[in-house]
Amino acid sequence: MAVYSLGGTIAMTTDPTTGGVAPALSAHDLLAAVPHLEGHGVELRVHDFRRVPGASLTFDDLSELGSAVDRTLDGGDVDGIVITQGTDTIEETAFALDLRHRHEQPVIVTGAMRNPTMAGPDGPANLYAAVLAAAAPQLRGAGVLVVLNDEIHAARHVRKSHTTSPAAFTSPGAGPIGRIAEDGVRLTVGLPHRFGLVARPRVREVRVGLYTVCLGDDGELLAAWDGRCDGLVVAAFGVGHVPERLVGALERLAARVPVVLSSRIGNGPVLTGTYGYPGSEKDLIGRGLVPAGDLGPYRARLLLHELLAQDAGPEAITEAFAVFAS
Repeated sequence: MAVYSLGGTIAMTTDPTTGGVAPALSAHDLLAAVPHLEGHGVELRVHDFRRVPGASLTFDDLSELGSAVDRTLDGGDVDGIVITQGTDTIEETAFALDLRHRHEQPVIVTGAMRNPTMAGPDGPANLYAAVLAAAAPQLRGAGVLVVLNDEIHAARHVRKSHTTSPAAFTSPGAGPIGRIAEDGVRLTVGLPHRFGLVARPRVREVRVGLYTVCLGDDGELLAAWDGRCDGLVVAAFGVGHVPERLVGALERLAARVPVVLSSRIGNGPVLTGTYGYPGSEKDLIGRGLVPAGDLGPYRARLLLHELLAQDAGPEAITEAFAVFAS
């Protein structure tokens, strides 16, 4: 099994200069803090890949990580992959990696809510559970998963829903697919469906914006995106609604770049044909916006970014998002 460490809270210790914590521990340091791993007969190949906070990870980091994971799994001699990183971006990195993951071996992403200097740090327990999950034959074919607090979540659904709680990670509308108990994996539902939409390499650099609609929005900030992005995701009200005064600007923008319509709620689908007034989901789709299905705005942005980076055209983009509406 291979372990890739990216940094984050799980790898932080006190910085004597600032008095705060910062990423400093290596992957070997992390594993040394986990009791009883040696009793499971799992051989670990350790890669100290990055030492950065989760908020500082970039698309380039994920691209390099994905390529490294592919090379490791292409060898065929590892049962799974464990990735440790900061929890700020786990839900996004897990989904981005899942979009390109094409192997049967599971990739498990984990981290910690309590750093090693605190009473009761959760990093060792989460890493222990992640290793057990990556080695579990029940999870072959499951794609990329997130494991924290002894719960196993699908990359498509998981989100960080609390700023400090060790139980911060949930899967709204779906729940975890399983749990770790008595050193084993116990599935509660079937394995998540895998889409395999964007396994091809990127061919160009792109910028995808995210615009969140708010009460009283006059559209001035929306206009600032015109000419400054290759695509835009709109986090709309409810099932996909915006104020009527934004409709013209969105239609003009959608004529030039792909504009994806998602919901700022992050739980439940964008509708396609229920409401029909100006600024409703039916109206906006008719003006060229692409419905995001049940993808929240952060995941919709990642999918659009990957598609545009592969130079996908409007039809391919619409078809890709339609998968998540089915």
